[in-house]
This record gives sequence, structure tokens and C-alpha cells, in this order.
Amino acid sequence: MSSTRETLPDLAAMAAYGARIARRLRPGDVVALEGGLGAGKTTLARAILAALGHRGEVPSPTFTIIETYDAPPLRLPVVHADFYRLESPSELLEIGLDDYREGAALLAEWPDHAGGFDQEPGCLAITLEPAGESGEGGRIAIARAGQDWVGRMP
Repeated sequence: MSSTRETLPDLAAMAAYGARIARRLRPGDVVALEGGLGAGKTTLARAILAALGHRGEVPSPTFTIIETYDAPPLRLPVVHADFYRLESPSELLEIGLDDYREGAALLAEWPDHAGGFDQEPGCLAITLEPAGESGEGGRIAIARAGQDWVGRMP
């Protein structure tokens, strides 16, 4: 897996980073968003969706687990999932995640609760960490790319 590290000092930088990911996103891809509570996972997912053409609110899928966004108006269909509340990856069968993913890109928050997606060649895993002592310096995005992302890293 190839990797990059980028400092995102503010929301504008996070939006620009999300836009770069959105330009490279393809159906079948997974953007696995990792980091602690308040790390910016949902903020980055919102930036990606906005860059793909979504207008309006993007609720955090913490309680619904899955939110879907259609194409059009988006450039491609997107499934935004928050797996924080899953107790076991086996719950994905009950949710029907594979059906949702057909022909869509997946933005996955808390991917480890779903068993992870690193084994998929279309996975771009992004870990968000605070920059500076208390995060006042923004965020650091550490991206690790599966084989399908080689040559299109953000």
C-alpha cells in the first residue's frame, strides 16, 4: 500500500482535500475514514459529497448507519455509512451493505467496526489525527491506498 501524509490546517483545506478525493472516486471504491471521536470523519465525508455535486445537508449516519446519495445529481452514487454502532461485522448482512454498494462508492466511518476494507484493492484508508497539542493546528490526513488507487492518490 502506498501512503501520503498531509496537514489540513482548516476547513477550507479539508474541503479541498475532499474535492481531490471526489475527482478521483469511482464506483466500487471505498474511502475508509478512521480516527477518534471528533477527528473530522463526517466533515471530510461532507466535503467529498459536496464536491460530487450534493447540495443540502449531510446528516451523520451514526443512528441510521447508512445514508445513500444518488446519481444524478451526484457524479456517481455514494453510500455514506457510519459503523460505530455495529457490534459485529456479521450485522452487515442484516443491513444489506453489499446491495447498497452495487455500482456506488462507499464512504465508511469507523470501518474497523465492519471488519475493515483494507483488503479491497479499491480502498483508500484515511486516518485523521489532530495536528498540534489539542488539534488547534487542524488535522493530519494519513492516506493508505489499495492497488486500484495507485496513480490517483489525493
